[in-house]
Amino acid sequence: MEIINRYGTFGVLKLVISIIYSKLFFSKIRLIRLPVDIRNKKYIDFGKNLTTGVGCRFEAYPVKPDMKVIVFGKNVQINDYVHITAMSKVQIGDNVLLASKIYISDCTHGSYKGDENDSSPFSSPIKREYIISEVVIQDNVWIGEGVSILPGVTVGKGSIIGANSLINRNIPDGCMVVGNPGRIIKKFNETTKMWERYEQI
Repeated sequence: MEIINRYGTFGVLKLVISIIYSKLFFSKIRLIRLPVDIRNKKYIDFGKNLTTGVGCRFEAYPVKPDMKVIVFGKNVQINDYVHITAMSKVQIGDNVLLASKIYISDCTHGSYKGDENDSSPFSSPIKREYIISEVVIQDNVWIGEGVSILPGVTVGKGSIIGANSLINRNIPDGCMVVGNPGRIIKKFNETTKMWERYEQI
């Protein structure tokens, strides 16, 4: 059988167990592969037809009671070892594709902007005040392997984030971004229907 050739006998067994788990505990998702670490499930909206890889970690710690702080749209596909944590909101749109080993968070321990609110390096990092700012990943976004998306970022519709990029500022619609920190290298031209080189201002 093709499925055994693809996954192997043990792989098929693991897949069947994951399917049973998914259908027992989640009403609208397609598949959550085990193992998975879900903390505070009631504060997460898993959307419709979500698929995940193995080893994913979803942490929801709302600062306001009874609010969904991780929200998936429709047909989101997530690969292995993706870590998403939220205290206010991480919103992921429809048809988003996430590669493996991605980190997305709307919060951080302490402030480091270079103003009077900065956290002291001599205090324990875990005791520093949380800085919280929502993250929005809009529809049809593709995020590559090893990307980190920091608090306060919006990634515009249809954008592509290259592998190992760090995203610490907003990305407009239809952009291709690479690097640490991420910079736009191409933008989709809706007139020519082509990805064109983007000149930094």
